[in-house]
Amino acid sequence: MRLRCAVLDDFQQVAKEAADWSSVTGEVDVVSFDAHLPDEDALAAALADFDIVVTLRERVAFPGSLLTRLPRLRLIVASGMRNSVIDYAAAEAHGVTVCGTASSSAPPVELTWALLLGLARGLVRESNGLREGGPWQQTVGADLHDRRLGLLGLGKIGSRVAQVGLAFGMRVSAWSQNLTRERADEVGVELAPSREELLRTADFVSVHLALGERTRGLLGPAELALLKPTAYLVNTSRAAIVDQDALLAALHEGRIAGAGVDVFDTEPLPAGHPMRTAPRLLATPHLGYVSQANYATYYGQAVEAIRSYLAGSPVRRLPAP
Repeated sequence: MRLRCAVLDDFQQVAKEAADWSSVTGEVDVVSFDAHLPDEDALAAALADFDIVVTLRERVAFPGSLLTRLPRLRLIVASGMRNSVIDYAAAEAHGVTVCGTASSSAPPVELTWALLLGLARGLVRESNGLREGGPWQQTVGADLHDRRLGLLGLGKIGSRVAQVGLAFGMRVSAWSQNLTRERADEVGVELAPSREELLRTADFVSVHLALGERTRGLLGPAELALLKPTAYLVNTSRAAIVDQDALLAALHEGRIAGAGVDVFDTEPLPAGHPMRTAPRLLATPHLGYVSQANYATYYGQAVEAIRSYLAGSPVRRLPAP
């Protein structure tokens, strides 16, 4: 019997074009899902007849309760080499191999700057006004040169965001719970003495932290209240790092100049979600990882992972040692 592979959340229907699947299609039927499966019941029903699942990042959780309902499943390939929503112990117990892929930090860096620049220069409002016959020049752009960029996190992505900020002539500072002065010096930025000081002094704040127990809700009502009324907040990391209700309140009340957001508490974002209509918000549908090069890597290495599994030698197994 031929194997079946489900490619989840292929919203643009490009997975089969982004990589060459011919090395596995002799044994495997590949089926793309262009709509998100919203809950465990929907996943269990849709995936009951599949042996392999390819999933993007941490969009779909695979807890033990779901794996129990998928007795045919034998391989999960998740993009990236870190995934907090797969129950690895349950996967092992059910005989499911989990593999990852490489992932570039360049696309989220670029999107971070697209959001930041779009906010600073009012690009959406000005472009819409120009196209719709509105006023000629409606906004006065916020300068980047000699303004302070505060980074929460200085890892692979944060450090590259810092380099761009320095190239714009910005004063860049960073903070995280484990950040050392040596690391800040290595990147060429200032070490903020505290999270609170970074928030009080920054003109632009950008979040580049992994989500965990110490970072969940890191920016709540009290922290957002520290931001200048002229400050902008950008989050391309994880929605739960920023208290979503507190952010919405700050935007509606005009307590910050604006926010750029690429991540949400529920994805895809429901039609009536308040983030869709919040003022002073430039929002994108989790595009941080969505680029031609990244998709070529994700799906190309997914094919490699399937081929290697079929040959009895799985590659890039998760959790990574």
